[in-house]
Parts: sequence; structure tokens; C-alpha cells
Amino acid sequence: MDWVTIDKISHHVDKTVELRGWVANRRSSGKIRFLQIRDGQGVIQCVFMADRVPAEAFDLADKIPYESSVIVHGVVRRDPRSAIGFEITAEELVLVSEAEPYPITKKEHGVGFLMDHRHLWLRSSRQTALMKIRSVLTRSARAYFDDLGFVSVEAPILTPTACEGTTSLFEVGYFDRSAYLTQSGQLYGEAAAMALGKIYVYGPSFRAEKSKTRRHLTEFWMIEPEMAFWDLNDTIGLAEGLVCRIVSEILDKCSESLQSLERDTTHLKKVIPPFPRITYSEGVHILKNRGSQFNWGDDFGADEEAILSEAFEKPVFVTHYPGSIKPFYMKRDPADDNLALAVDLLASEGYGEIIGGGQREDSFDTLQQRIAEHGLDQGPLEWYLDLRRYGSVTHAGFGLGIERALAWITGIHHVRETIPFPRLMDRLYP
Repeated sequence: MDWVTIDKISHHVDKTVELRGWVANRRSSGKIRFLQIRDGQGVIQCVFMADRVPAEAFDLADKIPYESSVIVHGVVRRDPRSAIGFEITAEELVLVSEAEPYPITKKEHGVGFLMDHRHLWLRSSRQTALMKIRSVLTRSARAYFDDLGFVSVEAPILTPTACEGTTSLFEVGYFDRSAYLTQSGQLYGEAAAMALGKIYVYGPSFRAEKSKTRRHLTEFWMIEPEMAFWDLNDTIGLAEGLVCRIVSEILDKCSESLQSLERDTTHLKKVIPPFPRITYSEGVHILKNRGSQFNWGDDFGADEEAILSEAFEKPVFVTHYPGSIKPFYMKRDPADDNLALAVDLLASEGYGEIIGGGQREDSFDTLQQRIAEHGLDQGPLEWYLDLRRYGSVTHAGFGLGIERALAWITGIHHVRETIPFPRLMDRLYP
């Protein structure tokens, strides 16, 4: 007798199999008991008939608590009424571990309660669908760069200084001095690009932002390519290709999960190149035409990004932001020193920024000046300045936020559901 998982059940029709999993639901009808068993790969109905199974197994199927772990022996049968087209005619039921009364029931629960029980909430069909799509997203993104000859490089999580700004750093003790949790792998990615040509970093990022919006986490994941001898336009093309590949593969491989989330994929099917491109100034013009009181020189917030993204059917690239609102390492536009060669990609349907990047400053003197202008200590950045001392070249890159991209693709309102165990300003448990 073979142990099979539910995703492979179709290969075992009319055969006796062993199924291992947890009780997701149960019901009774006369001398028949029905158990919904999940195993992480799917859910299948197991039918227990009084004249086909031992009496103790039949009685157990009538009262077994939800989320108890079990082993079921039975014959796989085709059933057109089933959501997956199959069910199991049970012959035996083995209790592995009887669960205590399960705290998450069919009634409505508040977000706070569900977050307190996130370790159990993950078992729900909605959350498992999201995690499966997340897995495809990250695998697709890495494969995209692998196929293009990029080298995967790990950046340190403990760093000596800021990358995106000193106000959002998590400080930790590091023996006799302080260190900080990384805000981005970008700076180290640039160093690796000078050695390997084109690389990508995939890892966690940490921002101590006191924000409680639906788009912010204090710990999130990014995939960040950096490329030597590339400019802003090269980078935009790479980002466009990445997003198109991710969306295409998720539509192809995750149709059942998207359907279970009731995701309308109409807009996702329009995610094909080319994407529209506008400048920051053009974006300000669009905002004013739509009644916004936004002032040129301010950074776009969630509201402004939503307005801009809703103005287009596809994701839209926004370029040439004011240099004053961008990090110290952004190269300025040779035609207008007030503008940075920066780019953000705003996802459609009002979801806003999912990619941020641009061309990096390659001049030693200018970078040193920018470090001083931003009030940063040059000492911990000497290694970064070395990249301009020894063979500096034009280079560029970007970062794709995994959680924001997943929220957009799945149509989820809040990013807290897009990561297994979210970290928020008020959330460090479980």
C-alpha cells in the first residue's frame, strides 16, 4: 500500500492507498461519515460506511476533533461531484494525535485573534493558497535571473550603517559596539556586481518605520538585482521582464489557488510588455488633474500612488524623481541635477509601488559629497566608496518587494497575509 499525497491522487484510481493528514471538517448522514482530510497538498473527502469499516473507526469518524492528525487507508474513486474529481472510500482510520478543541472555528474572528493564532491560521485554505502562490512567485523571480546568467549572492543581515536612511534602523548590540539590521542588500550587491558583472540578492530587509498602513511590515523580503555597465533604461527593461514572467507563471501554475481567493484575473492578464512610462513631473500633472493638492517636490504616498496606478490598465513606471527625496547613492540626471535617475514601478488596481530602483552614483567625488549632504558618517561607508576608487563604472539595479507584489497579484488588501509570520509595529508574536 502506497502513501500518497492528495496532489498525486489521480494516479491511483481504484487502488488502495494510505493518506496522512489532518481533519479539516466532518459531517454525518445516517450510516455514512464524511471526513475532509487535508495534507498540505490539497483536501479530499474520505467516506466511511458502517458496513465497510471497523466499528471503532466508524465511531471515531463521527466525533474526531478538528485538526486531529490521522492516517486513512482506502480506495481512490472518481467522483464528479468532488472539487478535485476524486474521493476515498475508507477502509481504516488511525488516530495519530487527537487535537484539543480548535480555537479557530467557522464563526467570524477578528484580525487580532487570527494574528495571535497565526501559527494555526496558516492551516486555512485562504492562507495555504497565499503561501503556495508566494512560493511560485519567489521561485519564478529567482529563475528569471538565473536564466539570464545572474549570480545569486547573499548580503549580510548585520550592517555597520544605513542604506535607506537613519530614521528607520533597528539597532542591535554587536559585542562592544552597535550594528543594524539591514534595510537592503543593495550596497553589498553593488560590490558583488563589480566582481561578477550581474548579480541578485534575495533576502530579508528590516525597517523600523512607525507605520500601521496596509502596505508596511517591519520585516519583509526583497529580490534585488545589481548590474555593472547598465543604465536606467536597461534596468527598466529588466524589471518589466521580471514582473511579466512572475505574473504569467502564477496565472499558469496557480489558477486553483487564485480561484480559491476569488481573484479577478482580468487585470493580471493585461500584464504584458510594454508598460507605460511617465516622469515624476508628469505624475504630478496627473494628480492635479484628478483633484489632488499634491505639491511638486514631495514624495508620493500611498494615496498618490493609488491614483496614479488607477490611471493605467497596466503597471506604470515613474522615473526622474526629485533628487532631494531619494537616497544618497542615486545618480542625478546629467540634464537636470535636481532630478535623480530613479524609477518606481506602480502596480495596477491602486496597489502602488512594488519596485524601486535606478542608476547608482558612479563618481567618487559626487558620492562623497552626497554622503555628507545626507548627514551620514563616511567611516562605515569607506568600503562602499572603494567601489568608486577602483574601477568605477555605470551601474544600476532595483528591488522587488515580495509581499507587496504578492498582495497585488492575489488581490489581498493587507500585506500581513502575504508572509507566513508577519512582523508589524505592534506584532512580534507568534
